Amino acid sequence: MPETTVHYQDYSELKRLIKESGRDYDTQLIEAAYQLAEEAHGDQRRVSGVPYILHPTSVACILVQLGMDTESVVAALLHDVVEDTDITLDEITKKFGSEIAHLVDGVTKLKKIPYSSREVQQAENIRKMLIAMSDDIRVIIIKLADRLHNMRTIECMKEQKRRDKALENMEVYAPIAHRLGIRTVKEEMEDLSLRYLDPVGYKEIEDALSLTRNDREKFIEKIKAEITAKAEKFVKSLYIEGRVKSINGIYRKTFMKGKSLEQIYDIFAVRVIVESLSDCYNVLGIVHDIYTPLPNRFKDYISTPKPNMYQSLHTTVIGKEGIPFEIQIRTWEMHYTAEYGIAAHWKYKLGISKKDNMDQKTQWIRKMLENQSDDETDIISNIKTDLASEEVFIFTPRGDVLNLPMGSTVIDVAYAIHSEVGNRMIGAKVDNKIMPIDHQVRTGEIIEILTSKETAGPKRDWLNKVKSSEARSKIKSWFKKECREENIERGKAETDKVFKHNGIILSDAEREDFLSELMKKSFTTVDDFYASIGYGGILMWKLIPRMKELYNKKYKIQEKADELLSVEIRKPSSKSSSGVIVEGVDDMLINLARCCNPIRGDEIIGYITRGSGVSVHKRSCKNVICNIDNPENAERWVKAHWSCEALKSESYQTTIEITATDRTGLIADLSNALSSMHIYINSFSSSESKNGIASIRFTITVGSMDHLKVIFSRILNVYGVQSVERI
Repeated sequence: MPETTVHYQDYSELKRLIKESGRDYDTQLIEAAYQLAEEAHGDQRRVSGVPYILHPTSVACILVQLGMDTESVVAALLHDVVEDTDITLDEITKKFGSEIAHLVDGVTKLKKIPYSSREVQQAENIRKMLIAMSDDIRVIIIKLADRLHNMRTIECMKEQKRRDKALENMEVYAPIAHRLGIRTVKEEMEDLSLRYLDPVGYKEIEDALSLTRNDREKFIEKIKAEITAKAEKFVKSLYIEGRVKSINGIYRKTFMKGKSLEQIYDIFAVRVIVESLSDCYNVLGIVHDIYTPLPNRFKDYISTPKPNMYQSLHTTVIGKEGIPFEIQIRTWEMHYTAEYGIAAHWKYKLGISKKDNMDQKTQWIRKMLENQSDDETDIISNIKTDLASEEVFIFTPRGDVLNLPMGSTVIDVAYAIHSEVGNRMIGAKVDNKIMPIDHQVRTGEIIEILTSKETAGPKRDWLNKVKSSEARSKIKSWFKKECREENIERGKAETDKVFKHNGIILSDAEREDFLSELMKKSFTTVDDFYASIGYGGILMWKLIPRMKELYNKKYKIQEKADELLSVEIRKPSSKSSSGVIVEGVDDMLINLARCCNPIRGDEIIGYITRGSGVSVHKRSCKNVICNIDNPENAERWVKAHWSCEALKSESYQTTIEITATDRTGLIADLSNALSSMHIYINSFSSSESKNGIASIRFTITVGSMDHLKVIFSRILNVYGVQSVERI
């Protein structure tokens, strides 16, 4: 079988899996859906050249393996026909009913609707999907299967496309799979995504696990024998298996938390599955009798289940060999839920059917929709924080358990109890001790919120202290309702500040027209826009790129921008000592444009500015591309080239961006590499590491393009560097 078809399953494979499942599927309805999908997709092919119909059949196979019902399998077969063929949703409704049409519609993306940016479109797709999920949780299970199959077959896509999809999986879909408890999908999706986000780190861990496989298997077999020998007298029907932590799970603890493989105690675990709840605790006692338990490494997720329904006993022990390892103990019902999460209710019929009340298990979806702010893209950051795999569990004085994202403060606790408790909070007790309200809570703490009816409400700086989207949304809601006039004034002041900082100069009439277009009907009046900025519903820094783009397009300021972006090198005649010759120009200043920082070897062009001489740009500069065809300024563009007689000592500033695996000492190694080549570093900056990938920018002084190429080759030899490019 060719490599490109390894992860594709056809309709015959789907029928085989349905037959082997032993479940009661409506095969006639599934057959009708397949026939429609096959006819609709026709000769369509995937990027790899594989017939398109193999994608929906593969997604349907994943759903059968998860144990999903007939309607889910039918919707999987039809999930792309509305988006990619002439079939309409009305036709789906007529042929297969409103239930299946609703599932198909929930999975269908909104590609045909124009949005202001890719981020806004992505956020709107996710918002629509969450709305559909709140009505029927099967929507997201189908979407997760679709995403998983796309990741299995994504090697044919371009590198940047693979990275974009992988990052979206890590930020959105894997957290949702985690929240639904579908471990099998979550871990495979994370591992496949990591493979494209950090291929070097992925391969390093994969090789390390491969080298220790034989020793690990022997060790697990020994442990299984020891537990079985002692437990079989007291516990019936004992089943024991070994488990290796996912590659992404190991990556998070090694590359992102600086631990070595030897410091990860749960890199492999032994899982003990028993028949009853009492047997779980009996086995725990037996395990602690055989091995020495590590202090503070016992977790009882049976009495306090995770929000995704996960239940199990976890204990870390040390064997006679001195090797620490984790043991998980659970019943079969807990095991099904741990592997398949909410999908287990279809696969194993664990006490409820698809029509039964699932409100408690899906309440988080509605809460996430309620917490959405005026800024569409906030929904993505809410998923990243609220559905993160790391959570804390705290107790109220009444014994209620609250789960919150890691890093939450007592303010988050107050608003998790009730919005009025948060609004009236004046302090908090943690384990009966007064603590500041920005205290970050830890698992097991008992939190008591102190309130007063006399309080004036929340403080604005609380928005910078809370972690959960629920708390942030409730604080913003209070300011939105109680302080409209103050919000409008704050919003105006913030807008004025941003306009001034970015050189946006408008008359009162132009300002209102400009803001109306910027708002794009999101608000009824400009005051509503100001108020939203004032209470934090919209973050101005997110609007700045769109604001600049609109201003440059609507008001012609290119000439002024050229003058501001240019820097005088020194006063030349027709030939500058910067090594640039401008044809037909005499006794004028020649400036290198700071928007593109041309260096010797770049193809260049000149632009005559008023009062500032000639501004020299790279031919590929976006300011040149956007304006060179403007007939009003045609006579200002002049030919320019580098002088052949220029001195070797001439130098130019340029900025480079380095993408590398984040690690301790990375910046020091990069600086040493530049210093060893006698490169002067003018400045540098770095952005926050995402998924273990760091981005560092250096502004350096170089002699020419050839010089820069040598520098690039040296930097690429630094450990962990993935790419380097000129900005």
